[in-house]
Amino acid sequence: MTHHFHTRVYYEDTDLAGIVYHANYLKFIERARSEMVREAGISQTALKADQGIVFAVRRMEMDFIAPARFEDDLRVKTRLIGVKGASFDLDQTVWRGADRLYAAKVQVVCLAENGRAVRIPADIRQKLVTFQQ
Repeated sequence: MTHHFHTRVYYEDTDLAGIVYHANYLKFIERARSEMVREAGISQTALKADQGIVFAVRRMEMDFIAPARFEDDLRVKTRLIGVKGASFDLDQTVWRGADRLYAAKVQVVCLAENGRAVRIPADIRQKLVTFQQ
């Protein structure tokens, strides 16, 4: 199942030309990832408090295809590509209507408090795979 997150482009997201500043796409897709994890039934706050683990972006490959502009309604699609021992990979795209504006391949790693990668717990893995196609 692909996760969908809707957002609007605000003035603060744009540069002087009214085009979304490139770094703000990272905010859009971060919010979408956070909502996907929440909708999978995973509380990142509880995960840290109870098990001492957190998720962090390890790697990202981005493609800026077309500009988003002030007041555009955007949809971020997030799809789980796969889950490995300590990480999972996502495909995230930003759309305005039928137009794809941005694409990213994202690897998220599970980290212990000491900053070392640790296996994703089995129950968390099961919840994540609901967003795999």
